[in-house]
Formats: sequence, structure tokens, C-alpha cells
Amino acid sequence: MASKVKDTPVLHGKDAQRFNQKMREATQKAISKQEYDRMMAVFKSVRIVES
Repeated sequence: MASKVKDTPVLHGKDAQRFNQKMREATQKAISKQEYDRMMAVFKSVRIVES
């Protein structure tokens, strides 16, 4: 029987600020065309294996 999943804690103070800053940085960071192509190749190979 599966165990109950705990609720995600709410962040407050400096932890919340740090989290928001990291999220902003991650969404603004662009990747190169080469990196995108490499990631898509891995994705497609995994998708083929799952089918």
C-alpha cells in the first residue's frame, strides 16, 4: 500500500526570495542552438525507447 505524500512546505523570508530569484534566472537564461539540439536528440531517443 502506498504511503501518503506530505504537503509541500510554504517558503518564507530569505528562502522565498532565494527561490524566486533562482526561478527568474532560470526562465531568462537562453540556451544555445547546439544545446537545444542535443537535448532534443536525447528526448527523442528516450521517447522511442518508451514506445
